[in-house]
Amino acid sequence: MKDVVKKAGLEKEFYIQSRATHRDELGADTHWGTKEKLDKEGIPYTKRQATLMTREDYNKYDYILGMDDENMRYISKIIGTDPANKVFMLMDFAGEHRSIADPWYTGNFDATFDDVLRACQGLLKHICELKV
Repeated sequence: MKDVVKKAGLEKEFYIQSRATHRDELGADTHWGTKEKLDKEGIPYTKRQATLMTREDYNKYDYILGMDDENMRYISKIIGTDPANKVFMLMDFAGEHRSIADPWYTGNFDATFDDVLRACQGLLKHICELKV
């Protein structure tokens, strides 16, 4: 999403963060397969350490996005209700209400990248249309 926003010249208009929805990967850096795909696509990234989503994140951000059904269940447990309608499955913004296949299990980083890119482009379009 950061790259999509930057390419649109809007990086100063957004604050984008990633959070873990459960403790399995806390402290971990980006998966090596993801880094390899980002390198291939010419998309920059920085070293990171996964941090856990909190209830306070709900108040801090305009959108809370899950990649799959499991993320959505954990998000619901963390935040409780969604009175401001901020929680979406990422693929909703690509016109498909479905999970993004986790390349950890599938090994298919290309398919995951394609889904995430389409969804992020759709999300940016959605946000820009709301500002008009």
